Amino acid sequence: MKISIPIAGIDPQRILGFNDEILREIQKKFGVVASLRNENIYLKGQEKKVKEAKKYIREILKSIKQGTKPVLSEKTKPDLDSISTPKRLIKSKTPAQAQYIKAIDHYDIVISIGPAGTGKTYLGVAKAVSYLINKKVERIILTRPAVEAGESLGYLPGAIEDKVDPYLRPLYDALNDFLPYDRVRRYLDMKIIEIAPLAYMRGRTLNDAFIILDEAQNTTSMQMKMFLTRMGWRSKAVVTGDITQVDLPTNIFSGLIEVQHLLKDIRGIKFIYLSEKDVIRHNLVQKIIKAYEDKNST
Repeated sequence: MKISIPIAGIDPQRILGFNDEILREIQKKFGVVASLRNENIYLKGQEKKVKEAKKYIREILKSIKQGTKPVLSEKTKPDLDSISTPKRLIKSKTPAQAQYIKAIDHYDIVISIGPAGTGKTYLGVAKAVSYLINKKVERIILTRPAVEAGESLGYLPGAIEDKVDPYLRPLYDALNDFLPYDRVRRYLDMKIIEIAPLAYMRGRTLNDAFIILDEAQNTTSMQMKMFLTRMGWRSKAVVTGDITQVDLPTNIFSGLIEVQHLLKDIRGIKFIYLSEKDVIRHNLVQKIIKAYEDKNST
């Protein structure tokens, strides 16, 4: 017996699992051949087993449409320190990254400090997408202070959108790693996802939102205060930055450095510190970061 089950409009990974783990479980559990083609799941095998597998898949589809997680075997349940997104499952690579992921679930404000390549922004954006997909928030706000190393945005050619777009590009790149491109564009058009310079946040109160402030080492004290006080009800705020890469004028103190001392004893705020041990880029990047840290400490 051979049947097909349509899944149009639903991300396949939510049904099939990371690396098709759920699909493989269905084949093993029911003794059928299961495959995905053209937005359909095809089942082939003995009539009784195919019908049982179909019922099982229908339950998964029902739970996804209701916004709940499918009931899976222990083998296919994601790790507590992993993040499920429509395009991929992201797992922590180090204990500090696992702590970072878990902190976001348990604290309304998480401030992650560490060098480039440690996953501060990447994991934060992945978590934001996961919260949005699972309807824990209604929108995602991604922002950066408009300060660049060695360049002033005012001298760059084009309108303001043209000037800030390249600077915000890393945030777009992260989103495209976790969501299909067409969905990213749709969410941006609908303002479900916003990516904007930090100055655009002034005067707003952001309810039901997952808000990320990236490159926070380049905020002033007043900018940091402005950002943290934008958070409204049922919102999460994640602040990321590298305090060794401050591009502010020498006479301006970094807001990210200041909050380490100013907010360290406030309940509900969690500081996560990442180091060169948490770098997940090319192994040479880890060695380069360590070399510069050694230079700065001498």
